[in-house]
Amino acid sequence: MHANDKIMNNEFLQTEEAIVAMLKTVYDPEIPVNVYDLGLIYKVEVDEHKQVQIEMTLTAPNCPAADFILEDVRMKVESVPDVKSVDIRLVFEPEWDKEMMSEEAKLELGFL
Repeated sequence: MHANDKIMNNEFLQTEEAIVAMLKTVYDPEIPVNVYDLGLIYKVEVDEHKQVQIEMTLTAPNCPAADFILEDVRMKVESVPDVKSVDIRLVFEPEWDKEMMSEEAKLELGFL
């Protein structure tokens, strides 16, 4: 691995960590746990142009807060330094269930 490759990998890791940190500030208004710990974020990819692709789901397909949550994710991820664009794909496969939540989220919601 070249020094430049290490720098690039480090930059990607820092960007991904910053994105995850931002995702942890997005909440479903009806649930006191962030979308990341709820397990709603299936994939975060950052390409070499700092364009971000996020694959995520909702707790239910007819979630009344869907637009609010998606816009919050977009705005917060776009605020990460160097991020050029954010493409969010809403998917319902695999279907979300409470087993996808982090231990902290399960504890917070009384599932443990």
